[in-house]
Amino acid sequence: MTILVELDPETESRLAAQAARRGIAPEQFAGEFLRENLPVHDTGKGRLTREGLRAMTLELQQGSENLPVLPPEATQRASFYEDRQ
Repeated sequence: MTILVELDPETESRLAAQAARRGIAPEQFAGEFLRENLPVHDTGKGRLTREGLRAMTLELQQGSENLPVLPPEATQRASFYEDRQ
């Protein structure tokens, strides 16, 4: 797909600078930027189904088994301000 985008001079300059840093054409950089930054998942319709909630919860849990277990006092208000009197 070809898309024509009008850029203001400042944005054009920033795009050209980023592309030059990578040694590629501005058009190639813009295409790569879009591929890397466009959401992969549908942003939804404003309703969360049970299945959607379950999928989201499972995705959030991935890797959480490696998180440290903190003692309860680590999240108490006093622990955030212990150096203040």
